Amino acid sequence: MTTTVRNALIKTPVWIACLFPLALLYYQFRTNDLTANPIEYLTHNTGDWALRLLLLSLVITPLRRFGYPSLIRFRRLLGLFAFFYVCLHFAIWAWLDRGLEFQEMWDDILKRRFITVGMLGLLLMVPLAITSTKGWIRRLGKNWQRLHRLAYVSALAGVIHYYWLVKSDIRLPAMYGAILLVLMAARWLKKP
Repeated sequence: MTTTVRNALIKTPVWIACLFPLALLYYQFRTNDLTANPIEYLTHNTGDWALRLLLLSLVITPLRRFGYPSLIRFRRLLGLFAFFYVCLHFAIWAWLDRGLEFQEMWDDILKRRFITVGMLGLLLMVPLAITSTKGWIRRLGKNWQRLHRLAYVSALAGVIHYYWLVKSDIRLPAMYGAILLVLMAARWLKKP
């Protein structure tokens, strides 16, 4: 079995797992089960998955240092799926919630701080997605790693976005914030 085939077989369950939330949303759409406020449900669901997958991609580095080096093959895949879900999150807000009214969207970005910080998180992920190829890794050299540390800033922006959005029940954003804090601390720990 070639390396390419073996990698494809190993990554296929991760692809399926990452696409499962989208398939579930499609099923809920087809069965008219998107709650009483479907746009809000879709927006929140895709945002949750973007943040979960981004945090999961950030878990890879400390796990790699603590004895699981083979997990590195999943980091880019998880990061790109996080970007995919954050793009869906933005598209649902822009198209379904705001009707692509650009002035209204711009006013929202400027007026509502949770949208401002969410937009920052999205914008920080764009160069990460663009430079995630092997060619860009080669071209940027050590600067590639420096650039990709923006993933932590993007995750922090996502946590703050979520925290400022919910207002009262902060359990989930607080949990994501705690996970991010542990991941940032683990990043600077040396392997035992």
